[in-house]
Amino acid sequence: MKPVAMFSKILIANRGEIACRVIATCRRLGIATVAVYSDADRSARHVRLADEAIHIGAAAARESYLRGDVLLDAARLAGAQAIHPGYGFLSENADFADACAAAGITFIGPPASAIRAMGDKSAAKALMARAGVPLTPGYHGDQQEPAFLRAQADAIGYPVLIKASAGGGGKGMRKVERSEDFVDALASCQREAASAFGNDHVLVEKYVERPRHIEIQVFGDSHGDAVYLFERDCSVQRRHQKVLEEAPAPGMSAERRAAMGKAAVDAARAVGYVGAGTVEFIAGPDGDFYFMEMNTRLQVEHPVTEYITGTDLVEWQLRVAAGQPVPLRQEQLAIHGHAIEARLYAEDADRGFLPSTGTLRRLRLPTPSANVRVDTGVEEGDSITPYYDPMIAKLIVWDVDRDAALRRMSQALADCQVVGVTTNAGFLRRLVNTDSFAHAKLDTALIEREQAALNAVGDSDDALWQLAAIAAVASTARAGSDARDPHSPWQAQDGWRLGASAPRVLPLQQGERTHTLKVWAQAEGWRVQRDDAAPATVLGSADGDRLSVQLDGRRWQLQLLREGDQLYLFGADGQHRFTLHDPVGESDNASADAGSLLAPMPGRIVATLVEAGTQVKRGTPLVVLEAMKMEHTLQAPADGTVKGYRAKAGDQVGDGAVLVDFEAA
Repeated sequence: MKPVAMFSKILIANRGEIACRVIATCRRLGIATVAVYSDADRSARHVRLADEAIHIGAAAARESYLRGDVLLDAARLAGAQAIHPGYGFLSENADFADACAAAGITFIGPPASAIRAMGDKSAAKALMARAGVPLTPGYHGDQQEPAFLRAQADAIGYPVLIKASAGGGGKGMRKVERSEDFVDALASCQREAASAFGNDHVLVEKYVERPRHIEIQVFGDSHGDAVYLFERDCSVQRRHQKVLEEAPAPGMSAERRAAMGKAAVDAARAVGYVGAGTVEFIAGPDGDFYFMEMNTRLQVEHPVTEYITGTDLVEWQLRVAAGQPVPLRQEQLAIHGHAIEARLYAEDADRGFLPSTGTLRRLRLPTPSANVRVDTGVEEGDSITPYYDPMIAKLIVWDVDRDAALRRMSQALADCQVVGVTTNAGFLRRLVNTDSFAHAKLDTALIEREQAALNAVGDSDDALWQLAAIAAVASTARAGSDARDPHSPWQAQDGWRLGASAPRVLPLQQGERTHTLKVWAQAEGWRVQRDDAAPATVLGSADGDRLSVQLDGRRWQLQLLREGDQLYLFGADGQHRFTLHDPVGESDNASADAGSLLAPMPGRIVATLVEAGTQVKRGTPLVVLEAMKMEHTLQAPADGTVKGYRAKAGDQVGDGAVLVDFEAA
């Protein structure tokens, strides 16, 4: 291939892992990079990696990364010939693409006309109908009155899907099962769409039962050529957001692949598409498929396509934007092996996937290799803030077939060590190992169908509790030792007494489960008792932050980390967190938090849902909080009475703020 001579310097109008990814490709091609950053990203990884960096505004995206005028000023200041928008933010903003063209700066993406054509889902559906691309039945028009839209939904037949016309990423999207729920779901969709995209226009479509979400990667150039780089299966979703993605799609026949590829290329050619794009389809169990939307940008899950095709799609973007043809012809493209991607998020799967914020006090991710790729925009010591998407990393694995790739993904997730925020790593590992995913029984309801297995964290086996107790004793001994005289008998914390040793008594908690353990130190290890069970003998040693032990014929090699009352164990089966209880301190905390509902993160109150004085059952929705561009419904913690609210709709609240005065029954 010829070098990309047109660009000597590009500005990356994004942040996080995609900015880091573009920087890496540019460095390989000898192209200088300019990062941009907000107040919240002053020391972010993409800023540290780029050749230059320019401050563009406050932490809120609307005051920084969504300011097209400021981004263009930064490009002019740096002397950049092109802007790479990444994904999200302004990557699908036609006005910004036009502004770049007017400024004589190349927008590394499709022409503004293609973005406009596909950016409005309703208009795109009409265009696709004219191009002969199959469509899902539904209403895609301009009338937006709630009564009219409800009547359309009634005529289509339930369940239906309400979707933000200008949206994506699951924002502004709701499945509605009954006519009486339609208006409330519509209002929520419109609020979320207005907040995320500045446009509350929606469309209503028939919800295809047991659908698979299959998308085709397309690439077009300015010479009129276009190819497809096969498909990705993105069926595993929660709240219409992708969780796991893989390529190729399991069970895809050559005939169906060719038909979907042709439809995707027809869609791209219908709008004169240039650059990387994704045509998304809903596929029914009967083999039919329907156009859903086109994402006029690079997708988060593009690495699985790169793995199976041996391509670098960012490099392709740069070459095509420089006026070169698509690097490979259709007949030169082939599928090799199988790839899977998991999105590691700072979120709590046990609390409705609420985002988690904080400093990454420990971050250990799988070691990259020919079979394992890690795309991340953060490093240990960085913070996950409430201002942006809480993704920590993308874990991508490849192997010769799907079964081998599944094993690699399970191990990659077990290798993740994250302290400082709650992550979905354990949830993802359980998901990968479910019967449905392991045997490729894929559809967008997979997570709901496997809910029992995904929630079955269960009570850790006796061995793990016993090892946690030993780790607690070992970490306490380390914390209490005096480095000036480590061999002094006064430093020993092994429970020695004249005549007999005394046990250390440890109330430990994991999730909602609590057990009291007793630990006696012995010459070659420990004796451990959980509650009233028979004591067990554990052989081995604790050396620094490592445990090397044998229990009931099993060998364990564990790393441990103690932070205050939090104890973390890292082993071959993943990460486990225990709390070492301080009964006095817990009593104080319980008193402080009793009778209140707290904000789980900073955000804006959207609505309060019941009147003060109302008696409610546990789980009753009380408050809608908007954070990270998504609405989160906070529920009653127990049966009781809502005494009053301390925040009203429109108020900004901080993490841990008291929102509701609540009296338990």
